[in-house]
Amino acid sequence: MLLTTGQAAEELGCAVTTFRRLVHAGLLPGLSRRGVRVMIPIAAVQSLSTRRHAALDQIKAKEIAVLRVDAAQRVDEPDRDWTGFAATLTPEDLLKALRGWWRCNPSSVAAGGVLPVTLSGYVVAVLTGLTPWEKNTAGRHAFPRARLAGYVTDLITPQTTLTSRTDSDRRLAELLLGTRLASHSGGAIAYVTTHTAD
Repeated sequence: MLLTTGQAAEELGCAVTTFRRLVHAGLLPGLSRRGVRVMIPIAAVQSLSTRRHAALDQIKAKEIAVLRVDAAQRVDEPDRDWTGFAATLTPEDLLKALRGWWRCNPSSVAAGGVLPVTLSGYVVAVLTGLTPWEKNTAGRHAFPRARLAGYVTDLITPQTTLTSRTDSDRRLAELLLGTRLASHSGGAIAYVTTHTAD
């Protein structure tokens, strides 16, 4: 059985624009088209609806930042060609697209030790190595030495690619990638408590 994007969004309890971000980011395999409509297998929607929540209590920090992004868009900037996330970007382009420039408290971002990247509430990439940081004239921050620990290429299964050779980075990527992680913010960066025991 196939669902429209509107029906899929209704099943997941989200806005249709939220669901379409997953489609535009290339994270949902098995899509088909009926005219201008994108059709999604119901099994794919069921897989998304039963996805486990991120086990934040296994992270040592009491609070971490979450980078909330949209599907990748081309930009005309000297240090990158894209901003946002797409499963088809190379690891190099993806890292450049995700490591800045954001309005945030950079010391709080760095203190968490990990920056999960979410698209429509699912962790699609994980950044580590968040020190040092830079600030531009617009008051936005970037993390030029950030490492891409891993990213998702298929959110349904999910299929992930681990890109860091550091054991701690790989553990964090395995813990977080493909999970659900709710966060609320008026901007790109949100802060969530991990409920780590004192």
